[in-house]
Amino acid sequence: MMFGRKRNKEEHRYYLLPGMGKANKRKRAVFFRWAVAVGLLASALIAIFIYYSNRISL
Repeated sequence: MMFGRKRNKEEHRYYLLPGMGKANKRKRAVFFRWAVAVGLLASALIAIFIYYSNRISL
């Protein structure tokens, strides 16, 4: 480094725990996309049910 300061290499070292790799991130991203898609579908079905149930009662 500049100015002759010694750098502590241990300070910048980190270890990946199980489940912290690229494969897990990719798996979580796929799971998140499916969860969003299922959530949107479920909310649309509930909204359609509420809409038609209110329309019939009028």
